[in-house]
Amino acid sequence: MEAVVNVYQEMMKHADPRIQGYPLMGSPLLMTSILLTYVYFVLSLGPRIMANRKPFQLRGFMIVYNFSLVAFSFYIVYEFLMSGWLSTYTWRCDPVDYSNSPEALRMVRVAWLFLFSKFIELMDTVIFILRKKEEQVTFLHVFHHSVLPWSWWWGIKIAPGGMGSFHAMINSSVHVVMYLYYGLSALGPVAQPYLWWKKHMTAIQLIQFVLVSLHISQYYFMPSCNYQYPVIIHLIWMYGTIFFVLFSNFWYQSYTKGKRLPRVLQQNGAPGIAKVKAN
Repeated sequence: MEAVVNVYQEMMKHADPRIQGYPLMGSPLLMTSILLTYVYFVLSLGPRIMANRKPFQLRGFMIVYNFSLVAFSFYIVYEFLMSGWLSTYTWRCDPVDYSNSPEALRMVRVAWLFLFSKFIELMDTVIFILRKKEEQVTFLHVFHHSVLPWSWWWGIKIAPGGMGSFHAMINSSVHVVMYLYYGLSALGPVAQPYLWWKKHMTAIQLIQFVLVSLHISQYYFMPSCNYQYPVIIHLIWMYGTIFFVLFSNFWYQSYTKGKRLPRVLQQNGAPGIAKVKAN
């Protein structure tokens, strides 16, 4: 326990004072409590509450929710681009700018906005529970929704920006497409003819992790790079690899293995093959 406290204290010594005043950023206790409550609700409390209740429809809420996240994700991508990725960044070795320049402060702000969007997206799983779609609450889904915001909190606490922010920009770009799909799906039969690209959603996710891994891997082949916290580089590379494997398995289970099932099972939904919203 003492070792954990020492690591925590050492990390907090490197905290960026520019982000200290943003909501949730004072201490990791609040955000950790939110995420633990989320995991408990979606895996235990929520299903028990809904066990003897009819599922909620939530169609109107889902339409507003998904299209709002399309707009929010698009705005985050725009802000990342304007905060460095389309101006001063080289797309190779880009250290964190710790100055108080307008562009550097803009990067701090969008880094926090990305974190905040991850907490909003916890509602994805809550919607599954309220609609009694527990089969969509997979390990991949819960792991992705809980681990990413927790780790990103630490990332922006000490290094908001630089080459470590590339994966956040790419993730938000993917979410523009993803929430557009889910928003159209919520519209019902009127939008079904335009949803032929459902299968490609997982392919887009896989491309995301390939791009992130390729970008971050540059660090290992550069003669020198003055990015301030190499541990963040290692963690991003590790996450990219882990999620590529997990999403590849989902692709196999849903689209490769599933294709071999009898047609009636493909139409009605095969047991054990979850049609997850694994964003």
